[in-house]
Amino acid sequence: MLMALQERELPFSLRAAYGRRVLPASSALLAAASGLGLGLSLIVAIGSQNAFVLRQGLRAQRVGVVVLVCVLSDVLLIAAGVAGAGAVVGAHPGVLDGVRLAGAAFLSAYGLLAARRALRPQALRAQEGAAPGSLAATVGTALALTWLNPHVYLDTVVLLGSIAQGHPGRQWWFAAGAALASTAWFAALGYGAALLRPLFARPGAWRVLDAGIAVVMLALAASLLAAAL
Repeated sequence: MLMALQERELPFSLRAAYGRRVLPASSALLAAASGLGLGLSLIVAIGSQNAFVLRQGLRAQRVGVVVLVCVLSDVLLIAAGVAGAGAVVGAHPGVLDGVRLAGAAFLSAYGLLAARRALRPQALRAQEGAAPGSLAATVGTALALTWLNPHVYLDTVVLLGSIAQGHPGRQWWFAAGAALASTAWFAALGYGAALLRPLFARPGAWRVLDAGIAVVMLALAASLLAAAL
């Protein structure tokens, strides 16, 4: 009883500092911070999805729609991983092979289109007033670049979902942190691209960007095809 009385008399912060009691709010924030850090480490990389968001941002065409599609897709994948879908994905490798083949075909086509843009100077005009692609085409491309990428299932669903289980009772705080990372990254990439528009007012800069996108897309397609065969 004396020890219990002493514990009650300790200041709120000292109880946590001496390890007598872990504060629920602190553990929840720790889980959210862990999800935020892991989410950023997985998403901040050169890839097909990020390249598409960057290009739309530079052209100032349907940026909000693209960002929203990417964020909502990530949130769904994160939620699926935390809910335990990673075990299902891991138990059916044949499904991932099908996604790899479909993704390789789509990335190859997108990469060839980017290469064509890089080789044709008339396709490099980046005026904000240029007519944007249709809403359906833009959304379809964003969805395909997200959901036809098998790495998103391995990283977001399997890896992130399994690590979230290391925070028992706080898994959804972890998921919230990862979702925040996705939201912040895509918003910064899409809308922050405006800062680079003066540089991309020159056709040569677009030639370099589209050439880089073509290389990334075709390399990813080749890696997916090799993994599926």
